[in-house]
Amino acid sequence: MALSIGFWILAIIAVGAALTVVLLKDIFRAALCMVLTLVAVAGIYVTLSADFLAGVQVIVYVGAISILLIIGIMLTREVQQGNPTNKFRIPAFLVALVFFGVMCFVFLGTPWQQSGATPVTPTTGALADKLFGEDGFMLTVEIAGVLLLAAVIGAIAMAREK
Repeated sequence: MALSIGFWILAIIAVGAALTVVLLKDIFRAALCMVLTLVAVAGIYVTLSADFLAGVQVIVYVGAISILLIIGIMLTREVQQGNPTNKFRIPAFLVALVFFGVMCFVFLGTPWQQSGATPVTPTTGALADKLFGEDGFMLTVEIAGVLLLAAVIGAIAMAREK
């Protein structure tokens, strides 16, 4: 019961912070609300007993991606002006509303089946063997690291030119 209440509180916080990200004009505060959204999603993972995913969420998204975005925002010269007004705000809202309606229709119209079997939760060691074993994804992880390094170096070079 307590986990269910915690789940709904975190879900409301995540949705509210995500809406705040979209609606705020100050891009720095929007980035901080995005961090709050990502932390709430990590909390949702904890309530769903997915502790490894919660840790990865905090380390990768809250720790790395959010900090990278905030540093990029701080290197931007005209942060105080905020986001420019957009003439496509109402059409974008209508498209998002139609998409939400389609998703609700699909979600409510799907006959969801429940399994009586208990789910098997792999250990972190088994997951590490799968990712970094002989036929794993080590090269993919290394390529992602090189791409992030190139993005940081590119951002620094762009900031220094001006």
